[in-house]
Amino acid sequence: MKYYTKSAFIYMILALVGGVFYREFTKFYNYIGKTNLSIIHTHYFILGTFFFLTLLLLEKNFSFSTKKTKYIFMAYHFGLNLTQIMFLVRGITQVLNSNLPSNVNASISGMSGIGHLTLGVSIIMLLIQIHHSVKKI
Repeated sequence: MKYYTKSAFIYMILALVGGVFYREFTKFYNYIGKTNLSIIHTHYFILGTFFFLTLLLLEKNFSFSTKKTKYIFMAYHFGLNLTQIMFLVRGITQVLNSNLPSNVNASISGMSGIGHLTLGVSIIMLLIQIHHSVKKI
């Protein structure tokens, strides 16, 4: 269960850093438009901090963790952080008003899609695992 609290704490720090970076970076460039930097803060808080705090409660009540859980969480962390990195890259290019070549633009979107897909599949696998442990009770 320490794993869940450590993960929640790390994602809380990343959420706070993401929020401060968004505020300071856009302020430095006098940017007032919409940017993907604004969603890094909330994504890390919800999909990182609150998600792992919720899992902590579920683990305490249902003991759903198995040997497979480690691999599911590796995929979850990979998907969440890849998605967030691509939000960061896309947001910086929006603030700097960079004209990206179409292949670079497509690559950013594609990598973000891979992150979302990995995140979604790992959440589904985790929910199935939780469902099986709840069903046993």
